[in-house]
Amino acid sequence: MNKIRVGITGYGNLGKGVEYALVNADDMELMGIFSRRSPEQIKPRTNVPVYSMEQAAEMADKIDVMIICGGSANDLPVQTVELAKHFNLVDSFDTHAKIPEHFDAVDKASRESGKIGIISAGWDPGMFSLNRLYSQAILPNGSDYTFWGKGVSQGHSDAIRRIDGVLDAKQYTIPVDAALNSVRSGEQPKLSTREKHTRECFVVAAEGADLDYIENQIKTMPNYFADYDTTVHFINMDEFKANHCGIPHGGVVFRTGTTGENQKHKHIIEYKLTLDSNPEFTAGVLVACARAAYRLNKEGMCGCKTLFDIPPSYLHQLSAEELRKNLL
Repeated sequence: MNKIRVGITGYGNLGKGVEYALVNADDMELMGIFSRRSPEQIKPRTNVPVYSMEQAAEMADKIDVMIICGGSANDLPVQTVELAKHFNLVDSFDTHAKIPEHFDAVDKASRESGKIGIISAGWDPGMFSLNRLYSQAILPNGSDYTFWGKGVSQGHSDAIRRIDGVLDAKQYTIPVDAALNSVRSGEQPKLSTREKHTRECFVVAAEGADLDYIENQIKTMPNYFADYDTTVHFINMDEFKANHCGIPHGGVVFRTGTTGENQKHKHIIEYKLTLDSNPEFTAGVLVACARAAYRLNKEGMCGCKTLFDIPPSYLHQLSAEELRKNLL
């Protein structure tokens, strides 16, 4: 069996997670890592060559699928569109409001090159999105609820680190138990942003920094903390390194609905993720989608796709016959 030849663009936490995930993908082979940093600065965990980003296009005939591991704010809107001119690819673009715009740009580039570009492959957007779709289709008369956490929000943590006087910080998003229990019981409550989640911050401040100023800047920060009940803890660097260096996350998607005569029967669909490592789980989704991208392109398809457009069997390493025998 010819293995699917894969490249990784970007070598942060997500890129390292993809490298590990490919070790467990018997039908795939990692051909190289591409980075904006000098290749000499990159030390892969596996024996794989490292190239500069400028060399990527030269490798188009040696890579079947490129997995792009940059950030959604600045990297992916540029990198995914540019690389779609040369490769089948997958990214984890997660700025929900800008997904239609990103889709259109990648679709145009992918159709012109005859390639497949799968975007927003992760757990939200991604697996949570897919479960919302299935649940709405099955229970059209109902309500959706999504809770995130308890887990580290990397974007919110970064926002705290940009405040003057902050040396390091982690922010945890925490579901409100009363709201979770209300949804889980089938009550279909109407919940405000503040009623669904709280935010807990662990901050290492510079010596002599104004702690009241830092706390106020956090709690009043628009689009991040102002709409939530937020708790700020100031700790030292030793405690931070000992207790807050991981990147756990997760969450729950609910669909509560009714069926039957007078809608008298209640139903609850619940899909839950508990993740020790957010980037390593996301990497697993990206690798599965890379397999699908390769298969779709082999069938002559091109353009941009999301998890909504991929037959589930195309994600799995087993053949359709094996899946029907073992999983159906």
